[in-house]
Amino acid sequence: MTDAAAGVLAALDRRGWTIGTAESLTGGLLVAALVDVPGASAHVRGGIVAYATDLKRSVLGVDAALLAAVGAVDAAVARQMAEGVRGVLGADVGVATTGVAGPDPQDGQAVGTVFIAIATPESTEVAAIALTGSRAEIRAESVAVALRLCRDRLG
Repeated sequence: MTDAAAGVLAALDRRGWTIGTAESLTGGLLVAALVDVPGASAHVRGGIVAYATDLKRSVLGVDAALLAAVGAVDAAVARQMAEGVRGVLGADVGVATTGVAGPDPQDGQAVGTVFIAIATPESTEVAAIALTGSRAEIRAESVAVALRLCRDRLG
């Protein structure tokens, strides 16, 4: 994972951009992977762990009606989390993770359902992925996928 995180930071360096994370199911693992790379402080603004649904609204600005309608595990929620964290942290790039790590389904979504959003000054993209494995494996793979998607998105 360190190589992928280093790739993200190198891409940010080429663009002169900063990054912030908005994490739910990954609980801070994504920002931790980024700050494990020496020199990360030049580009990592910080991370917000909005594990509780109400924090997605009050801290990240996710629409309350959306959360009431679909719950916290949804592509549109991930999009608003990524866009919201850009504003809250003053970052060029926002990366958000929301999903179900298990052991039980949540908001009508199966265990392993994950949404990852990447918001930049240019656009916001959301990926829906379906993972299998233990709770720890789903969380770790979510971080790995988020880093790869971010690295690929940034070029």
